Amino acid sequence: MEIVIVLIAHSTLSVFFQTFFLHRYASHRMFTMSKRWERTFHFLTYLTQGSSYLVPWVYAILHRMHHAYSDTPKDPHSPRYYSSVVPMMLDTAKRYDAIYDGTADVEPRFRGGYPEWRTLDRIGNSWISRLAWGTGYVLFYAAFASHWWQFLFLPLHWTMGPLHGAIVNWCGHRYGYRNFNSDDDSRNTLALDLVTLGELFQNNHHKYSMSPNFAVRWFEIDPAYQVIRVFAWLGILQMSDKVQVARLEPEVARAEG
Repeated sequence: MEIVIVLIAHSTLSVFFQTFFLHRYASHRMFTMSKRWERTFHFLTYLTQGSSYLVPWVYAILHRMHHAYSDTPKDPHSPRYYSSVVPMMLDTAKRYDAIYDGTADVEPRFRGGYPEWRTLDRIGNSWISRLAWGTGYVLFYAAFASHWWQFLFLPLHWTMGPLHGAIVNWCGHRYGYRNFNSDDDSRNTLALDLVTLGELFQNNHHKYSMSPNFAVRWFEIDPAYQVIRVFAWLGILQMSDKVQVARLEPEVARAEG
């Protein structure tokens, strides 16, 4: 039972900080916060992603490229050009490394406006840190696993951050329904997205990229946005003046009314 609880907790916390800090804050700046809170959430992102830590400024650049070139040859991770999710993510990893190493040609418009903590990012992106976290997960399983097959869950812990990214980028551009017509392949995969806490409302997000609420229709629920509302109420963050309010197209709204 301990293994299942930890796996669910690790997945939920990891994807929360991915959607809250890496995506909605670092990439889009949908809200602002003090430097102290920024550093707190930056550290918690490292803590919850562990061996699969994604450096926020690299994530932000990749994501901004994705929005600018969604489902075109310049998109860093479009399912349109891959036979399966594995080669897509391997290519994404190469682009990630090239941006981090400074060997990628990045357009100036994609740079800046993201949190940088060079010391923590250097530690988190090192193989020493990744192996240490991975070893910690193995030791926890050795202490608490009640059956041998539970060790098969370990790769999920090791790759948690990229795994969530793979689910969102693959499923969110292949499976589901669309509220808005667009030139890309974005879809809304789940109406109640408890798997990625709202990230699978890709069609809604690509239409309103500066809306902190990824849900649009009455039956759609974006769990991460509810937490953001609480944080705003507590004064932890302040919504950007560039925030959009997502609205259905008139014909869809009339049909639902």
